[in-house]
Amino acid sequence: MDEQETRVLLSEFGASLFARGYSVGSAGNISVKLPDGYLMTPTNSSLGRLDPGRLSKLDANFNHVGGDKPSKEVFMHRAFYQAREDAGAVVHLHSTQATAVSCLPDVDQSNPIPPLTPYFVMRVGRRMPVVPYYRPGDPSMEPAIRAAAQGARAVLLANHGPVVSGKTLTDAVYAAEELEEAAKLFLMLRGQVPRLLTAGQVDDLLTTFG
Repeated sequence: MDEQETRVLLSEFGASLFARGYSVGSAGNISVKLPDGYLMTPTNSSLGRLDPGRLSKLDANFNHVGGDKPSKEVFMHRAFYQAREDAGAVVHLHSTQATAVSCLPDVDQSNPIPPLTPYFVMRVGRRMPVVPYYRPGDPSMEPAIRAAAQGARAVLLANHGPVVSGKTLTDAVYAAEELEEAAKLFLMLRGQVPRLLTAGQVDDLLTTFG
């Protein structure tokens, strides 16, 4: 896929996520790695109305080199790309259910959503820690995200929302969607005693599907 095709796909995914309520207003941002840098959604842009030709272009060092000014949360994406060699795209949303989980103080902050379904494990991985609260746009959260991402494909920002990586843009979007569904199931089952996937079943999924 060349850069123009990637620009169109990113914009289409943004519109789809927005239409289904995964982001509202100008919330959320998406980036994807290119051979010569990165594409990112512009600052104060709506995921529902992205213009492929105006997406922000960053060089390999995350300097703005083209398009509109990038999201103020560039550092959030940079943390994932630097922490994970397998990260080819990063999606940050304010999706309702996942954000709700990020607001709960009584969950396991190292891994708040247990392995309820195989697709959650396959797309998000074995664990997804909660990063402590920082003011939106505060670059001091970058080291905390980087440290958490070294052992996880996705994190929850406390009282803020999910940040999810994937090998490709499609993978990252699918993982963000699966995370939202897992969060919904988790909240529905609060107070119940659900049957979880066993450690052996989780290992089998990760061995088989990566």
